[in-house]
Amino acid sequence: MYIVRDIFHLRFGAYKEAKALLDEAYSKGILPDAKSSRILSDFTGDSYRLVFEEGYDSLAGYERSLAESMGKAAWKKWYEKFKQHVVSSHREILKQIM
Repeated sequence: MYIVRDIFHLRFGAYKEAKALLDEAYSKGILPDAKSSRILSDFTGDSYRLVFEEGYDSLAGYERSLAESMGKAAWKKWYEKFKQHVVSSHREILKQIM
């Protein structure tokens, strides 16, 4: 299993707007499909972070999911609104070994 974490550092004070957009994306089903997924918020450490964590059986499955979801017009429109609240981001891809 591969765990993909997309970590978004939000602008100061932008959490409420970003969370509302996440609620919208979730209700419309435009987030990428994954074997498992969850969205996390910081509790300690760097502030104003949202972490999208998804599990995939293979890197090919991850790639397929990205191509399918990010190619849709609804995703592109939503992401344009979401990224206005982001200062920076990075991605981690981890392999679960146990």
